[in-house]
Amino acid sequence: MDPILEVKNLSIRYHGAPEPAVRNVSFTLGRERLGIVGESGSGKSTVGRAIMRLIDSAEITADTMRFEDVDLLNASERQMLKVRGKRMSMILQDPKFSLNPIQRCGHQIAEAYRTHVRCSKAEARAKAVKMLEQVHIRDPERVYDLYPHEVSGGMGQRVMIAMMLLTSPDLVIADEPTSALDVTVRLQVLRILDGLVKDKGIGLVMISHDLNLVRAFCDRVLIMYAGRLVETLDARDLNNAQHPYTRGLLAAQPRIGGSRAPLPVLNRQDSWLTPQAQGDAL
Repeated sequence: MDPILEVKNLSIRYHGAPEPAVRNVSFTLGRERLGIVGESGSGKSTVGRAIMRLIDSAEITADTMRFEDVDLLNASERQMLKVRGKRMSMILQDPKFSLNPIQRCGHQIAEAYRTHVRCSKAEARAKAVKMLEQVHIRDPERVYDLYPHEVSGGMGQRVMIAMMLLTSPDLVIADEPTSALDVTVRLQVLRILDGLVKDKGIGLVMISHDLNLVRAFCDRVLIMYAGRLVETLDARDLNNAQHPYTRGLLAAQPRIGGSRAPLPVLNRQDSWLTPQAQGDAL
C-alpha cells in the first residue's frame, strides 16, 4: 500500500537564521499512528507546520514532500486551500491562540466545515453540535454559542479537535492535542483518534513531549534532537532505544514509586548532531 505521506530530506531555514531549524528529516506515514518526540525547540512542530504549508517566514526544501497525490513542495496556495482543513488537518496545541476570540466556538467549527462542504447553515450547525458531543463536551448546544474566553482550556482544546476532525481528513497532525486535558478526557480523545486510524484508515502524526503517551498510543516513534532525526523505532521498543539522547530522555522521566534522587541531566555531545550517533547519555 502506498504511503499517505512521504517526506525525504526535509530542511527548514527561517529567514535570517544562520542555521536550519530542521535538517534532512526523512520519514513515511502509512495508515498508522506515528509519534514525533523531542525537547522543546527540537523541530517537532516545525515539521508539522511545514507539511501543512503554514510557515511563510522560512525556506522549505526537500527531495520529496508528498501527501497522497499532492506535491506539497510545488502546490499553489489555491491548491493547498482545497487540501488544508479538508483532506489534511492540524490540531494545534493552544486554543487560546488558535481560536478567534470574537467568534463563538460553534460558529468557527461550522464555518470550517462549510468552507469545504456545500451545505446549509443549519446542516453545518447540526454537524458541529454532533462533533462537540463526540469529543465529550457536555451540553454541546450551549457550548456552541460560547466565546473562547468562556470555556476552559481543556474544553477549548476539544473544540479545536472537533473543528479539525469534522471533515474526516485522511491525515491528522496532532500537536500536543491532549496537553490541556485531564486524564479521563485525554483517554476519551485518544480513543477518538485511534478509532479514526482503525475504522477510517487515516494517517496520524502525534507530536508530543509525553514519552509514556507515545509509547502506549503510537505504532512508530521518531526522535528529534536539534532539528535532526536521530532515531526511528517501533513504539513498543522505545525502552530498547540505542541513541544516547533517547535513553537520556527516558531516564529523565519521573516515575511513581521510583527513586527520589534528583533526575539525571543530559550530557549533550557534539556527536549527537550526526544522525545515528552513539555515546554516553548521562
